[in-house]
Amino acid sequence: MKTAALLLLGSTLLAAGCATQPLTTEDAIHYAAAVAPDVYSDTYVLDVVATGRQNGRIFLNSQEDYRDPHTLTIEILPGAVPAFKQAYGEDADAHFKGHRITVLGEARRVTIWYLNQSGERTGQSYYQTHIVVSDPDQIKIES
Repeated sequence: MKTAALLLLGSTLLAAGCATQPLTTEDAIHYAAAVAPDVYSDTYVLDVVATGRQNGRIFLNSQEDYRDPHTLTIEILPGAVPAFKQAYGEDADAHFKGHRITVLGEARRVTIWYLNQSGERTGQSYYQTHIVVSDPDQIKIES
């Protein structure tokens, strides 16, 4: 009985001491590529260096050049944009730019197709790694 209690206490202390750290942008990109086309769910940390907007979405990027293969992009869905503005009093791109954030979500490898002047795919593509966010509670400012 005493041994069982000590084992239980030891495993509890071990589990408490092994709290996981958020994954880095490099980890997110690596794991998303490894499980593609599936997703890799975890908590990630990144510095928001650049932002962008397209089709009602807000993008928070870990690199100045969003096309850089080492960029992790947080994609805030159009339906979530008002909730971010309500939560922070400003749009998410203005609120998070220049900050280190943690994000809870699914890292996904996304195929980006090059388009010709008519808007048709050229057959050439590259990959980006996105974490889609639909709720302000998924993102926290660290610094």
